[in-house]
Amino acid sequence: MFRRQFNRTTIITVGCIGFIVGLGLARRVVFSSSSIICIILFIAVVNVKKRNLLSVALIMVAAILVGLARGHAYMQKAAEYQTLIGEPMSITAEAETDAIYGNNGQLSFDVSHVVVEPSHRKLAGKVKVEGRGIPMVYRGDLVQVSGGMSATRGSAQARFSFAKLSLVRRHKSWLDNFRRRFIAGMQSVVPEPEASFGTGLLLGQRSTIPKQINDELSVTGLTHLVAVSGYNLTIIIVAARKLFGKASKFQSTLSAATLMLIFVLLTGLSSSIVRAAMVSGLSLLAWYYGRQFKPLLLIVLTAAATTLWNPFYLWSDIGWYLSYFAFFGVLLIAPISNQVISRGKPAKLVGGLIAETISAQLMTLPIIMYIFGRVSNISLVSNVMVVPLVPVAMLLTLFAGLCGMFMPVLGGWLAWPAKVLLTYMLDVTALFSRIPHAAVEKKIDVVTMLLAYGLILLLTIILGRTLVRRNRQNMLQ
Repeated sequence: MFRRQFNRTTIITVGCIGFIVGLGLARRVVFSSSSIICIILFIAVVNVKKRNLLSVALIMVAAILVGLARGHAYMQKAAEYQTLIGEPMSITAEAETDAIYGNNGQLSFDVSHVVVEPSHRKLAGKVKVEGRGIPMVYRGDLVQVSGGMSATRGSAQARFSFAKLSLVRRHKSWLDNFRRRFIAGMQSVVPEPEASFGTGLLLGQRSTIPKQINDELSVTGLTHLVAVSGYNLTIIIVAARKLFGKASKFQSTLSAATLMLIFVLLTGLSSSIVRAAMVSGLSLLAWYYGRQFKPLLLIVLTAAATTLWNPFYLWSDIGWYLSYFAFFGVLLIAPISNQVISRGKPAKLVGGLIAETISAQLMTLPIIMYIFGRVSNISLVSNVMVVPLVPVAMLLTLFAGLCGMFMPVLGGWLAWPAKVLLTYMLDVTALFSRIPHAAVEKKIDVVTMLLAYGLILLLTIILGRTLVRRNRQNMLQ
């Protein structure tokens, strides 16, 4: 039973999955014996060359134990927050995001690299802050927050409400200055709300988008267009590969990599964008060198790497789950569906984008219904009407913003195409959002969610096997 040999990618995939499972179990299971981990890991490494069922099982067990140990270390750090909840205190921390005006006119933003004063005690993870005291907080600023720390749910480990804020040091970065100048240039040549929507498409900045438009995007299932995620990065890379692929492989790869780098820098190296850049960069590199980088390996490898860096992603960050479910849809379901439907012919740019969008939404729908309890009945139609135009809208927005920065006199005329297209996209969103019962409240329990993902996985396997059989038949013919 141990004679069957598994390939290297399967072994690496199993190891990554085992680590993630162990990290998840660390919330409930306490294990930190380094000696046992070393013994099992040594046995697994010795047997890994055989690549049989026993060696794969040993790798899985060793990876689970490593995940448990890593999780145990971070659980101790997370427990430090419990001793501080409800206590008046002061912290110094670095702003992770630009502040927005939230409830009761308070500045709202996330901070990390938290240090409790005056003990200089460092806390892991991030904290949600709402307070007053300074006009504005930008990403990278060092701020002092004074008030009462309270427990919270979601990606933050704790929160401050009605805190007193003071600026310790303003973050100086040419990149952030360029980003702010770009946004100001965009707003000077394109009217609102089109300007804010355009910067949301290009940079993922939602803070300046009016609440009504955010609500309309939510109802129509188009919020992903302006979310700080890898969706727009995926569009950039796919579009670059399709447009420049006929010229040369090198030009296609270079253009996609350059646009990816610019986008990542402009969006400020947020965790979701870094995740997407890791997945997209590895897949782009493998494609250039002609290697078959299996999508499942790509997903679990980056998922394991990001949770190894910060286990809080797996434990409490809904954005992390949405990112990787969307990756699964884009990298696995969409290509299989395209090849089955088109019978092996290459997918067109617009058709490919629509298929990827639908696949990503299919994968994220169960967890959205479980967490948020809301589903859009018209998201499919609205995405078909808007998503194919996103690459063009992003390009025109970039051009308009640069014109506003460097040619403000002519910028209004040169930005006219961006204004027209952004107006159309907002009008379509507003029109569809007014359809009766466009969005309904529909919450599911965790069992239903798991069954839904099981069904999706089963259908994906069936479609994949259908594709393999078809390819074999074509080869025989």
